[in-house]
Amino acid sequence: MNGLEVTTVTIEVSMNPGVMYRFTGLGDTAVREGRNRIAAALQQTGYKFPHGDITVNMAPADLRKEGSSFDLPLAIALLAASGSIVCEDLERYMIVGELSLDGSLQPVRGALPIAIKARKEQFKGLIVPAQNVREAAVVNNLEVYGMESLQDVINFLSGRQAFEPLHIDTRREFYEQQAHFDLDFSDVRGQNAARRALEVAAAGGHNLIMIGSPGSGKSMMAKRLPSILPPLSLAESLETTQIHSIAGKLGRNATLISQRPFRAPHHTISEVALVGGGTNPQPGEISLAHNGVLFADELTEFNKQTLEVLRQPLEDRKITISRAKYSLELPCSFMFVASCNPCPCGYYGDPTHQCVCTPGQRARYMSRISGPLLDRIDIQIEITPVPFKDISKIAPGEPSAQIRERVVKARQRQEERFRDHSSIGGGRSGGGSVHCNAQMTEKMIHLYAEPDEAGVQMLRMAMERLSLSARAYSRILKVARTIADLENSEKVQSHHIAEAIGYRNLDRGDWAERGI
Repeated sequence: MNGLEVTTVTIEVSMNPGVMYRFTGLGDTAVREGRNRIAAALQQTGYKFPHGDITVNMAPADLRKEGSSFDLPLAIALLAASGSIVCEDLERYMIVGELSLDGSLQPVRGALPIAIKARKEQFKGLIVPAQNVREAAVVNNLEVYGMESLQDVINFLSGRQAFEPLHIDTRREFYEQQAHFDLDFSDVRGQNAARRALEVAAAGGHNLIMIGSPGSGKSMMAKRLPSILPPLSLAESLETTQIHSIAGKLGRNATLISQRPFRAPHHTISEVALVGGGTNPQPGEISLAHNGVLFADELTEFNKQTLEVLRQPLEDRKITISRAKYSLELPCSFMFVASCNPCPCGYYGDPTHQCVCTPGQRARYMSRISGPLLDRIDIQIEITPVPFKDISKIAPGEPSAQIRERVVKARQRQEERFRDHSSIGGGRSGGGSVHCNAQMTEKMIHLYAEPDEAGVQMLRMAMERLSLSARAYSRILKVARTIADLENSEKVQSHHIAEAIGYRNLDRGDWAERGI
């Protein structure tokens, strides 16, 4: 398995008189140690490990094999080669599973992409551990059997016992689970400006950063963002589930992921854990957030070098990992949401606490976020805590369901707009089709986001008077286009531009003078 790509491995066993056991096919330590697990499992099942001059080959022999998922097929191959069991149509089944010493089967990673590969290569069925069967059974037109033990597999393949493949109504389960969220925006009291910014970000797929003092509700609102994002499509869910499957992140008896992922890595995370890779290549946090949200809480506390690796994935929506022994490509199209304090003490601009930081300290603190990374964040907002005495007086906020309805309608307008124009401007490198305003190219901005004359004048005035950077220009137009879509407006008007300008706080020339 290389990323989402699965290669079928054929196990060949040759037996002759003798006492040697040879293994070929570039198996790693876990594969080679499987011999001992197989021997113990066979003994517990009432079989003996075959004696003789045994040569095992895993083809293709030039591809490195990793993990314990080869235990079960290797055990069956040894039994079949020695004549201990007779399987008439063994070659029609793909088999995967790890053996315990007592002969029971343990779950493996990547059951879903393996099932997709089995259907593609027209196998009759797939045999997996029972804990993986629901995950693999979401693939239709394939018989998927979940087995508890090596004895069950032997009985099934030799015809001693009949087993029924598992069939799942994937669509029914998928859509039933989509509407259930543990967190809701109705829990957020006040913070109307921040709620509005999050709605705009969700509607256009924009990256967002929130700056505010501790306790202002940054993390609380960020965690509720998935509840207002458009529902996952089946295609998106399948791709997302595959990534979590190969990473071993799916729970027991899991099927398709029905809600957009929300990943919130700690600020001590390493580069490899963020982008993926390692000795045994695994998806990183940015791939696990594919089709969802990557939340970086306390952004300024992250290692600056670690943050810089986000720049290319944010632009290309994919990550290519190249090492000496492998190269793999994983998708990582996600919304990047970050939060941070405005200064080291955290209270600059707070109405109830006095900041003790000097202007130089505040400037150095915010400089931990590089300009190129900031350039990829469309919406930048300041958040002020709601006074404690006012919290009980404020009515509960608008529920997520109502906000989501507006977001979905805005996304539908964007999908319709970009349906025939996904390749305008050459698209993005590896990015595929354009689905939302945040992914627009410069030519698309010119076609769909040019403001009216009043809007042009307002934008020019803002660029001059507020000393907005040149890089803010296209970002403002993208966000303004999203605001117009929320209002079902065909044209970008001046009040859309005005609101979008208000979301570029970190680009203002007076930001440094204010100490940030």
